[in-house]
Amino acid sequence: MDLLGKPGFSVGALITQGAHAAVAAIHKYQSCEETKAYLNDLDSMHKITLAIPDETSIKELSDTLNSARIDHYLWMEMPENIPTALAIRPYPKEFVKDYFTKLKLFK
Repeated sequence: MDLLGKPGFSVGALITQGAHAAVAAIHKYQSCEETKAYLNDLDSMHKITLAIPDETSIKELSDTLNSARIDHYLWMEMPENIPTALAIRPYPKEFVKDYFTKLKLFK
């Protein structure tokens, strides 16, 4: 189910969920060299926000990333226990792009 259809999930609330996931991923993987380099070049930070259709899809993506040992953070909104956002730590684009090719930019 699309979160925008649920009570309490406006576009702003979804943006906040993404911010939570991004900060959590940076914190969790702060000792990784790519994360350190990313944080040391604040003016060149690059992020993209992709849309994922439903709860099943975001959980499956997280499982796929876990199997591939791609470091990420799946943000769970509490107390509802709903996965709302997923963020990977900084990686070279070539290393992770294939996991996200089927997703479109969030609009």
